[in-house]
Parts: sequence; structure tokens; C-alpha cells
Amino acid sequence: MQFVRLLLILALVAAGVLATPARATPMLLVDAQSGEVLYEQDAGQPWHPASLTKLMTAYVAFAAIAQGRIGLDTPIRISRNAWNQAPSKSGLEIDSTITLQDALYILVVKSANDIAVAIAEAVSGSVDQFVAEMNGMAAAMGLTATHYVNPHGLHHAAQVTSARDLAVLALYIRRDFPQYLPMFGTEVVKLGKASLESNNSLLEHFAGTTGMKTGYVCSSGLNIVATVERQGRSLLGVVLGGASARERNEMVAELFLRGLSGAVRGTGKSVVALPNIAAEPVNMRPLICGKQAKDYAKEREAAFPLGLKGQPSYLNDRIEGAVYTATDLGRRRDVPLPRPRPSFAPVVAATY
Repeated sequence: MQFVRLLLILALVAAGVLATPARATPMLLVDAQSGEVLYEQDAGQPWHPASLTKLMTAYVAFAAIAQGRIGLDTPIRISRNAWNQAPSKSGLEIDSTITLQDALYILVVKSANDIAVAIAEAVSGSVDQFVAEMNGMAAAMGLTATHYVNPHGLHHAAQVTSARDLAVLALYIRRDFPQYLPMFGTEVVKLGKASLESNNSLLEHFAGTTGMKTGYVCSSGLNIVATVERQGRSLLGVVLGGASARERNEMVAELFLRGLSGAVRGTGKSVVALPNIAAEPVNMRPLICGKQAKDYAKEREAAFPLGLKGQPSYLNDRIEGAVYTATDLGRRRDVPLPRPRPSFAPVVAATY
């Protein structure tokens, strides 16, 4: 049975299911070791990042640690401003504290918006100052389609990125801060009696998955940046605008299988050479959450049925996801203020 399933999957990969979607969605497959683009579709199209924003939130926090401005054991307080953010949230009460290390795990695994604000306030003194650092880092990385308004990704019309920029950002995280990559590969964070689970189902159902992050708001659809290591290769995939978690996850898994099988052999072009296009970000809200949503969901299911009941799936592995235990340090108001921010000096070089 396993052999038959493998043959079916290989046949689906060879057929190139993702070559004829009902509507184009940005996709990108990159060799994470060389930065070469193996496959791309609309990778430079501006798009709303949703919680993929938190990849940059994490990078700025990592950079602050490297600069000695804050430490992994620094207490992070849940301010009223942080607590007031819309879900997804950690469940911590106002004035609760956790270490920055625990906060970063909750940020990337649970995608908690209250934690994103708490980290921003702890690192930079205010959310506005932290967002300025995010945009400064994006400029230093050459993320020409990217602009941030907040550190969590809750929708704002001016919060924009592209699949190309997300891939470059992910590569910078991997290069500059490999010590933190286990955070992005963690499936569950235990916090008291709560189990805060990742929405990246590849971690439990696609062998070789090592991270990274998912995101969703109505205006973006369902997004994912994921990394896989198999057969001595390291691949990075981006899919934006999925109509469902099923579709998004199956699509990125197919990208990986096409790369691993040789169905796509590369373009000879570096991901940094991909152009971003001058255009407005796509607004998926009418199709994802509006009156057209039901018809659009049916259209997407017909175009890409993998993973539906009675259909084959690429996500058939059974993997025990990594679990991390965080600790609520209790309520405190005397959390130290952040150190003065030095003149902006990104960890990154000018190009990847």
C-alpha cells in the first residue's frame, strides 16, 4: 500500500497539478543552500503578509540580542496594550511576565499577537519604534516590496510584502541566526495547562520539514513559508493566498516534491535577482471572507483537490512534533526598560 501511494504521489508531481490553478497564487521554491530559484509564479506580486510579519519581528528581536540590548532571559511583560490585541493570543493576563526566549517560542509557534506587541515594547520601548526598526531592516535586506505598520500582521492596508521578499527574509534568518531555527520547527508550546499549537501541519505530516511560519487574514488568504531538508538538500517554499489550510499546505508540499524529484531543475537565477513589481497588493477578502467565498472555495477545490476526503494527499507522514515548555513568571510591573537603541546597524550584509 505504501509503495502504491508513493507511485501515485510521484505521478501527481510529474503531472504538475499546480501548473493549472483556477486562479494564480504567488509561489516560490528556492534552494536554501545556494539561493537559486527552482520555481516561481508571481513571486514579485505585492501581498499582505498576515502573521508572516512575525518572521521580521523575530529577526529584529534576534538582532537586538546580538547587539546586547536585551537577553533571552529578560522578562517580557504583557502590557494592557499587548493584552488588547485581537487573537491569536497567548492567554496570559495583563502584567504577566515570561522570558524573551519563551516569548519568541510563543510568537512563532502560536503566532500570538499579544506577544508580538510585548516583544516590540521590550526591545524598542514602543511599538512605533520597533516598527521603524522592522522597516529599517527590510530596507537593509533589499525587501523592496515590504512595508510594516505593526509587528503582528493583523490587517492594515499598508502592511505589504511579496513571496520574493519573504524568501529573502527567511534566508537571512537561517544565515544570521541558525541557533534560533528550532523555534520555527516546534509544533507545540506548553504554557501552564495550555497547549499552544502551530498551524504548520507539515511539521507533523511531511517528513523533513524543519520550519517556518504560517499566516492568515481575510485580505491575504492563507500564507506559508516552509523549509524542508531531504536527500541532502535544503529547500525553501512560499505559497500565498491559499483558499484553505488544506490547499496551502498541500501546495507547498507539492512544490517540495517537485524540487526533490527533479520535476523542476532550477532557473539559474538567484532569489535576490527576482524583481518585485510596482502594483497594489492583492485583496483576497471578497474571495476568502466575502460573498464570493463559497463559490471561490468550490472553484479551488475543483482545481486542487489534494487532501480532500477521498483524494490523495502529500501529507501522509506521522511525525511527533517538537514540544517546548514555557513558564509564566507571574505578574510584575517593575520590568526593566530596554537599553538605549544604538544607531541603526543591521546584522545583515547588503545582499544575501
